[in-house]
Amino acid sequence: MASLNVGNLGEYLREQRRAAQLSLRQLADATGVSNPYLSQIERGLRKPSADVLQQVAKALRISAETLYVRAGILDEREREELETRAVILADPSINERQKNVLLQIYDSFRRENGFVPGPDADADADADGDTDAGPRKDAGFRKGDDAGADATEDQDPHS
Repeated sequence: MASLNVGNLGEYLREQRRAAQLSLRQLADATGVSNPYLSQIERGLRKPSADVLQQVAKALRISAETLYVRAGILDEREREELETRAVILADPSINERQKNVLLQIYDSFRRENGFVPGPDADADADADGDTDAGPRKDAGFRKGDDAGADATEDQDPHS
């Protein structure tokens, strides 16, 4: 069997399993994934699904997103965004409304810097399900060299 292009996922999983002092059989028992299948993943012969990776991550107590990146399922930037969102949503010191506002601010900064918000950004935006925050307060404000770049050039300054 030829090795699939799954980056260094298999090597990484083997290192994590050994660091956790688990045998393949013990990991198989903890995940519900067969021992031979896990062995094939570690050797780079199989590309696991996101579900399998999630089970393995849970058993090894590591980030599923990290495994998704190593398997080529998730982009590194997406992983960082997901982890940032997860930290905000998991913070017990702020309430749900504050979390939603913070996520909206985070998304607006990402848009300002040229990043498109992730697929769950709108779903997390408002607790009441209203994802339309209304007109942007900064819609007319731009800084830097591109300020006014989209304004029409043939406007009469006296009108």
